[in-house]
Amino acid sequence: MTQTVNCAVECVNGCVLGDDCPNKEYAKEASQFMQETSLDRMLEMAEEARMKKLTEPPQWVIPDEL
Repeated sequence: MTQTVNCAVECVNGCVLGDDCPNKEYAKEASQFMQETSLDRMLEMAEEARMKKLTEPPQWVIPDEL
């Protein structure tokens, strides 16, 4: 039986599924990224993303019911 877990809620203190975690490959990629990327570069990337978001035009959401 496959266990359904809301990772955003239940795994805030660490993965509750251990070796059965379906997102294990992403954790490995994230660890590799953190080891290979300097903190200064991460801050640069965050600033680039922030500036891109600030320069994007606003997106309007029109509700289905008016």
